[in-house]
Amino acid sequence: MNWIDIGAVADIPLRGARIAKTPVGCIALFRTGPDEVFAASDRCPHKGGPLSEGIVHGQKVTCPLHNWVFDLNTGQAQGADEGKIETYPICIKEGRILIDADSIRNRSAA
Repeated sequence: MNWIDIGAVADIPLRGARIAKTPVGCIALFRTGPDEVFAASDRCPHKGGPLSEGIVHGQKVTCPLHNWVFDLNTGQAQGADEGKIETYPICIKEGRILIDADSIRNRSAA
């Protein structure tokens, strides 16, 4: 994997989100716990809502426009809603968030 540094865990509020600019576009980062961060697409597949402005709860995010809920582990919509958001591998090292640049490039090219 080709890891790139995209920011500090401390820059994301607990149960909050931020946008990270990567070499291949913007990715939403969701902090679900003190040392737990997920990376995913910022756009809801339903109406394009900005997921980074949604409510982070457990390991899920709720779209601010129409309340679709997405599992941040899989990207899968929950309940009766059908849809999926892209998720990206990350790791945390010494308080920094590293994202796999190759996975972003591969998914953005698809």
